[in-house]
Amino acid sequence: MSEPRLRILFASPVWAPSRAFGGPVVAAGELVRRLVARGNEVDVVTTTIVDLHSRPALRSSIGIVDGATVRYLSTPLRYRWMGITPTLPAALARLKRPEVVHVFGFRDPVTTGVAAWCRVARVPYVFEPLGMFEPRLRKVALKRALDATLYRGVARGAAAVVVASEREAETVVEAGVPAKKVRVRGNGFPEPFGSTANHDLRSRLGISPEAKVILYVGRIAAGKGIEQLLDATRELRDAHLVIAGPDDRHGTSALVRQAQRDASTQGRVHTVPVTEEPPHDLYPQADVFVLASAGESFGIVAAEAAAAGTPVIVSDRSGIAGFFRDGEALVVPYEREAVVEAVRRVLSDEQLRERLGRGGVAAARRTSWDHVTDVQEEIYRDVAARTAVTKLSTDES
Repeated sequence: MSEPRLRILFASPVWAPSRAFGGPVVAAGELVRRLVARGNEVDVVTTTIVDLHSRPALRSSIGIVDGATVRYLSTPLRYRWMGITPTLPAALARLKRPEVVHVFGFRDPVTTGVAAWCRVARVPYVFEPLGMFEPRLRKVALKRALDATLYRGVARGAAAVVVASEREAETVVEAGVPAKKVRVRGNGFPEPFGSTANHDLRSRLGISPEAKVILYVGRIAAGKGIEQLLDATRELRDAHLVIAGPDDRHGTSALVRQAQRDASTQGRVHTVPVTEEPPHDLYPQADVFVLASAGESFGIVAAEAAAAGTPVIVSDRSGIAGFFRDGEALVVPYEREAVVEAVRRVLSDEQLRERLGRGGVAAARRTSWDHVTDVQEEIYRDVAARTAVTKLSTDES
């Protein structure tokens, strides 16, 4: 007998079609698409924020994305990815009561407000902090103060805390979340899609056929290891660095622009925009993809590169590192010398590049989104069932 369908509500600071928020939106889409295909009813409440440059829309709207009904709520005020949505209470009141809520993000008004509503309405929710639970990079002291007060109830009131990797699980447990509440769901890899490159990158950017291409995809932000890739490009005089992603206004873009002017790297550091779709055409055109992050709950872009058969280098601080087996990617310490040496090694060894390319495809075949959705759906059903039993016991007493 098949399981009864669930009514699931997602709450998120940003939703598709935006890719500027990074991998979490991609992961959410993969999950929701499969949850809907299995007969579940999925709603989403979010802001109208698209990126850090455009003004969010003042008018609310409803759309169907990946089979889910998405309510983009009027966002008259915002700070970075945190949008104020005055119509959130009314939107929640109009929704069919969900059986479980997925709070997708941390320290923003939408997810904080929905978590509070769940606690008052006695609706069970799972909380996914998306690697943001540990305060770091910006305004750390303020984040710690707010975590102890305004945001204190988000994790405490959750029926389960869902994380993308064992590394992230350790972080949230060290921060005080009970280990029994933490569930490691992981994220999936795309289906291997082979070489879909249109081979225009080199001609478009003026890169010679003999030169090697280092690729980074993601937000141009502090803590992503972009500085280390710039250092690698300075030392490897026949290599070009291609950076594809939006400026997250951390000041890192200024370092990239400076490298584009410097005599040692002039003409070898390139930035290209990304569209609403994953840049599948870019990965096969690179000789190596690098995610040398200081901290990543997972790292969807590394999974995309692996599925394309592009050799991958990741830092040991990226959650995805634990999903690669030996020979499927190079996992290196988050240190300048280690990253530069790994890039040098891969670019100089054709056999290593071929071996890592095959290994990445093997990792993608082993780590499917269907399996990840199985785990997530099991978490929902467990949370909903436990809450139903508790409510029944309370009603009978």
